[in-house]
Amino acid sequence: MEIRKVSDFKDISAKEALNLVEATENGLTESEASARAKTFGFNTVVEKKRNPLKEFLSKFWGPMAWLLEIAAILAYSIGDHTDAYLIFALLLINTIISFVNESNSQKALELLKKKLSIQTRVLRDGKWAMKEARELVPGDIITVRLGDVIPADAKVLGGDLSVDQSALTVESLPVDLKESGLLYTGSIIKRGEAKCVVVGTGMNTYFGKTVELVNIAKPKSRQEEIMLTIAKYMMYLSIIAFLIVLFFALRLEVGLLVIMTFAVLYIGGGVPAALPVMFTIAQATGATQLAKKGILVTRLDAIENAASIEVLCMDKTGTITMNELEVGDVIPFSGFRKEDVILNACLASNEESKDAIDSTILDYAKAQKVSFGAFRRISFTPFDPSTKRTETIMESKGKRFKAVKGAPQIVLSLCKKATKKMQDEATKAVQDLSLKGCRTLAVARSEDGKPENLEFVGLLALADPLRPDSKAMISEMRDSGVRPMMLTGDNISVAKEIATQAGIGKNIIRISEVNALPEKEQSAAIENCNGIAEIYPEDKFKIVKLIQSRGHMAGMTGDGVNDAPALKQAEMGIAVSNATDVAKAAASMVIIEPGTRVIIEAIKTSRQIYQRMLTWAINKITKSIQFLGLLTIGFFWFHDNIVSLSGLMLAVFANDFMTISLATDNASSTSNPNKWNVMNITIASAMLGALLVIQGLIAIYVAINYFNMDLQGIRTFMVMLLVYTSQFRVLIVRERRHFWSSIPGRDLLITVAVTLTVFTLVGLFGIVMDPVPPAALAFLFVFSALFTMLMDIPKYYAFRRLGL
Repeated sequence: MEIRKVSDFKDISAKEALNLVEATENGLTESEASARAKTFGFNTVVEKKRNPLKEFLSKFWGPMAWLLEIAAILAYSIGDHTDAYLIFALLLINTIISFVNESNSQKALELLKKKLSIQTRVLRDGKWAMKEARELVPGDIITVRLGDVIPADAKVLGGDLSVDQSALTVESLPVDLKESGLLYTGSIIKRGEAKCVVVGTGMNTYFGKTVELVNIAKPKSRQEEIMLTIAKYMMYLSIIAFLIVLFFALRLEVGLLVIMTFAVLYIGGGVPAALPVMFTIAQATGATQLAKKGILVTRLDAIENAASIEVLCMDKTGTITMNELEVGDVIPFSGFRKEDVILNACLASNEESKDAIDSTILDYAKAQKVSFGAFRRISFTPFDPSTKRTETIMESKGKRFKAVKGAPQIVLSLCKKATKKMQDEATKAVQDLSLKGCRTLAVARSEDGKPENLEFVGLLALADPLRPDSKAMISEMRDSGVRPMMLTGDNISVAKEIATQAGIGKNIIRISEVNALPEKEQSAAIENCNGIAEIYPEDKFKIVKLIQSRGHMAGMTGDGVNDAPALKQAEMGIAVSNATDVAKAAASMVIIEPGTRVIIEAIKTSRQIYQRMLTWAINKITKSIQFLGLLTIGFFWFHDNIVSLSGLMLAVFANDFMTISLATDNASSTSNPNKWNVMNITIASAMLGALLVIQGLIAIYVAINYFNMDLQGIRTFMVMLLVYTSQFRVLIVRERRHFWSSIPGRDLLITVAVTLTVFTLVGLFGIVMDPVPPAALAFLFVFSALFTMLMDIPKYYAFRRLGL
């Protein structure tokens, strides 16, 4: 027997399905099942086995890790063990944080596996028995009933069912199935009982194909790309500067130890080794802030990604709408009142069945204070897919009557007294309501209980309403420069109606229009649309990838299993509060409180975090260029290094200790998506760094000619210069406008004050290094502060010019 796709069974009869799986209604024998298990495998989700140790060690392999490892080895080789240990500690801290966070990405597959670990009733060797779902094979005959989770894709052989497939498909209402209907793995039986034949198991089910997409889905690591680009630019500058120094050092016959010291200094001072750690700290702090606002972050880099989101794809069901039924409209006919329509619809409903439609009608009646307690039920005929209606015989004050509710065309055909005009009006009303996304029921009543005397009472429209916060959320999203895009399986008319109600827009297209185009033109087709209708679950994953192929950062919201692949593929995947466990595990953010307006909070907070990370990047690149310039020019001035390794580590510590507090700095959210432009960031930083090189050279000149310092004194002086400029510099680069436009965060101000005080005392009293004369220290402090303040003017115009 060959392995077949689930789609092969969609439009065929139950008998044809039995033939395809080479089985009969008598089921398989144990030997047949065993043989098929060898072909199809267990009915489980296949997942790659993880090797935690291997994954952890892999974090030490890569461009950023190599830079740190080279620096540590060089430092150790020249006897500077302390610096080597510090550099390795940076690498280890970042590795641990990254490993712990990425371990969560396997949760989706684990949850899917648990979902299949259920018991089911199977016909084997002519006997019914309970077996684990993992033992099922195509051709097995099973029975399912109320409350069961479908263990495998199956074709209904006999019986009537109402099935909740909302977690798997785009259908929010229960689906009625009878013979030849197709059941999907993970669906839940809401009503009825049926005998079925298994047609797909494990990874060959609709559910399993979703798992494959979840496994395949992998958003491009924007953060890693940014860090590598910055590191690459700084590495190039460091190499060029070192080669220049090396060339002249060899000509001047400078010792090997001095040259190796320069190599370590260029790597340690020029390459932003702490960049991954600082980005992680900023994002972890942001994750804590978002948690307080009702958003759980499961993938840290999603915080930085959220700041750059340009298009947010929103699954209609559960995100824009409530994924709950409510009575949308009541239309009476034949002189009846709305109360009569509601009353008779209630009488034709059964509260005990827990049917979603019946429960919605009964709850609505209670809210409208429609009383039906005075009626006594004589009989009740439940919904049958073949008759498409429910019926009841009620008694009140000694008189019996019949109430009916069901599909409009069926109920109307039973009402012999309904005129042609009434039928046309009812049909028109049903069509109008369907365009609004409503599912309509017709209600009828017979005063004497006889079918031939049924009177048409009216229509009851059921709808999946908009979330109360949807319109406001979409409006704020547009104001934030993010384009909302609705994804739905509804037909184009319904999709346009919902999109209009929610304020998304009217430019809605069909997925079939996109698929009909050549592959290269598909992404252009969705570039400016407001939504895509008539999609299948697997299309969501494709749509996200098409958006990304246009160079856009894509967000995705969803709640069902069918959303999981797209949620994982998107740079920002958001699972709403009522999402399935699978969707939550695949998403990078999970809303833990009802409502969707917190999505805007996530975007705004992420943009604030982006601004803090941008400040850190600018500050770090500026510091690197300042250091590289002074170190290189200093070599030609003194034919030696003007900063010791220990002095460099002190300056780096002062800079990085201070910049940790940037994680909580006061930062503004921008009105448009943020994009990393590393080239422009580097140009602006290079300009600031060059100015600081000039400031440093002036300071060194003063130190030599006015304070009579020798090379050893200059080395200590340089440490203080790097420390002072790092503290004052961050106060101007943190603000894209003039530095006085906003007040720095309390933590940043305290950290800067403490750092300046501590290092001034270190320089003054010669703690861990030679002391600096008080007059020289005072000059350096004031000169650094004034020069840095004046740098704010060219900084302001450079940032504006370069779009930072």
